[in-house]
Amino acid sequence: MYCIKCGVELADSEKVCPLCGTRVFHPDLPLPDGEAPYPADARRHTEEFNRSGLLFILTMLAVVPAVICLLCDWRVNGHIVWSGYAAGGILLTYILAVLPLWFRRPNPVIFVPVDFAAILVYLLYIDLATGGHWFMSFAFPAVGALGLLVSAMVALLRYVPGAHLYIFGGALIIAGGLAVLTEFLINLTFQVHQTFFWSLYPLAASVLLGVMLLIIAVCKPLRRSLHRKFFI
Repeated sequence: MYCIKCGVELADSEKVCPLCGTRVFHPDLPLPDGEAPYPADARRHTEEFNRSGLLFILTMLAVVPAVICLLCDWRVNGHIVWSGYAAGGILLTYILAVLPLWFRRPNPVIFVPVDFAAILVYLLYIDLATGGHWFMSFAFPAVGALGLLVSAMVALLRYVPGAHLYIFGGALIIAGGLAVLTEFLINLTFQVHQTFFWSLYPLAASVLLGVMLLIIAVCKPLRRSLHRKFFI
């Protein structure tokens, strides 16, 4: 006879397991009325929540403040003055944080470009509402380039297994180039400086780190040594 919980061998006269303290169940002996042949499960079971209800609440938490802002702005000023920024920010936050929750298994390859597209639309609204002229010359190329880089990284990490070091190394090098591009666009749009002032520092650091990752990815003995030492 064996304990039904820990599996230790028991004598026929045992009433309680000497190892784990579980009451002994003997299949050949009748059980008292109401006594279960196995111990009760003491583990906590998480209660299932209503997914649709949670998403409805989150949607209302986004819609109600946005509508209130729009109505208050319209009531006070007679037209939309400031509420567009607030409502747009709430909508953008909803797209970034809540929209993927509507799907059981959201695909980041799809949602990451959607997120950057939503950011661009919000920046375009701000540019038009403020009468600025910086969207096409600064925001669109800078955010668009960053969105392309992040989207490419996500797609490669998802569909190209075993190439993480190559992907991150190349992404770091390209990110350094994006820093230079960002400063160039700032100087072109806002006339801050005539030459590159700060972007060469992140460029140098990104290229150095990226080349290091590529070297580790190419050199298998070095990669194995680092894996043994740092568990990476």
